[in-house]
Amino acid sequence: MNSSTPTKPALLWTPADAAKALAISQRTLWSMTASGEIPHIRLGRCVRYPLGDLQRWIKEQSKGGAV
Repeated sequence: MNSSTPTKPALLWTPADAAKALAISQRTLWSMTASGEIPHIRLGRCVRYPLGDLQRWIKEQSKGGAV
C-alpha cells in the first residue's frame, strides 16, 4: 500500500476497539450489548459494532446543550 494513500476507518469495530473508543471497559460494553442498549450486529459467533450506528447512538445519548 502506498504511504500517501489515506486509510479508511473500519466500518465494524471489534469489542476491544469499540470499548476503547467509548472510553468504557469491555465488561461494561458486553453488559450494554447483552441488554440491547448499544447498537451491535452478530456475524456468526462474532459481535461487531457499526461505526455509523455508534456515532448516532452517542448523539442520541447527549443531554442538554447544542450538539
